[in-house]
Amino acid sequence: MSAACISILSVNVGLPAIIGTANGEAVVSGIAKRPVASDSVFLRTLGIEGDGQADLDAHGGVDKAVYAYPSEHWAWWQAEKQFLCAPNSFGENLTLFGGDESDVRIGERFRWGGAILEISQPRAPCFKLAIHSNRADVPQAMTLSARCGWYLRVIAEGEAPTRGATLARIAVGNGPTVRESFVALFSRSTDREALRRIHETPALSDAWKLSIERKIIGLTG
Repeated sequence: MSAACISILSVNVGLPAIIGTANGEAVVSGIAKRPVASDSVFLRTLGIEGDGQADLDAHGGVDKAVYAYPSEHWAWWQAEKQFLCAPNSFGENLTLFGGDESDVRIGERFRWGGAILEISQPRAPCFKLAIHSNRADVPQAMTLSARCGWYLRVIAEGEAPTRGATLARIAVGNGPTVRESFVALFSRSTDREALRRIHETPALSDAWKLSIERKIIGLTG
């Protein structure tokens, strides 16, 4: 049974800035976040105050307001990839402890202080993670291992603590786990029925539904 609460080890925010270059051009991103110094933060529909994204077509928005990553994966990254992790190693807003992708489901809701969050989709890594981590292999390793973390939407805005804080589960989801949703999209062996079941999950983000729909069409064609 999933734990009633997931601990928040660190709350991280950052505004868009140049993080490196790709194809000879500057890459601007909000992925390089830092732990907040204040005792609380305010959550709005589009995310934590003081946080921002550069490419709003691929990042941010209502369904990707807050990105969470479980610190349980740090030992794996260190042992298998010699990648030493710390808060915001993966560009996350919330560094968590107490549950990974197999423990949480699409549509589950959590209370964080005065705010309520709902899991909307897994995270799909992009080239900016490679720049941020200074490791070209990290995005592919995240994809192959399904150690992806997840996005949450803000259902109710509010002030939330940053010290000794938890995500308290207030609604248990009956949808697929975050891991199932991730593997369904990226695995070559996922069957149509599993894809359709995930696609029909009401709380799943429109972007992930579209990607699943495209995969179903590809399997049918």
